[in-house]
Amino acid sequence: MRIENPVAFSFILQDDLYLLNNDKIVQPVAEIPAAVPEPVLQAPVRQIETPALNFNYLGKLKKQYLILVFYPGLEVMPAPYFTALENTLKRLAIELDDVAILNLANYKETVFEQLSAFFKPQKLLILGGHALPKGLAAPPLNKQVQVGVARILFTFSFDEMMDNNDNKKVFWEQMKQW
Repeated sequence: MRIENPVAFSFILQDDLYLLNNDKIVQPVAEIPAAVPEPVLQAPVRQIETPALNFNYLGKLKKQYLILVFYPGLEVMPAPYFTALENTLKRLAIELDDVAILNLANYKETVFEQLSAFFKPQKLLILGGHALPKGLAAPPLNKQVQVGVARILFTFSFDEMMDNNDNKKVFWEQMKQW
């Protein structure tokens, strides 16, 4: 009986078999081609684009004056407060087209750097603590401070001023210097 594969002996004979070196059939080892790595195609890196900020504000910002208010549920501010602000600006010879009035209640996640980049304000009026943008440390109340290129006045909201003559006087004195 001729068996070509020595492993077959183990099925026929139960005893251990040992092959001598002369009995071993040397089969040439087939060369396995080296695996050529395929070029790695990288997925195009998607640039995460932040949407361009677009604010809905009142005014035309001709003199780079930004006024921040906070009145939830309103486009800008209540009519009596808007009239009072408009009269204050007129007494200072500032037109509504010179400023931008932004209701920050509609842009709660906006940070100060975004406002600065978009509006590039030279003067910033913050009416009330709620209108203080994120990322800006609260300036002293009713004191004008310089932050970058903007002169900032942090003062009372119209809610706090309408029924309080002392707050109105303090606001007016600061606005004359703003």
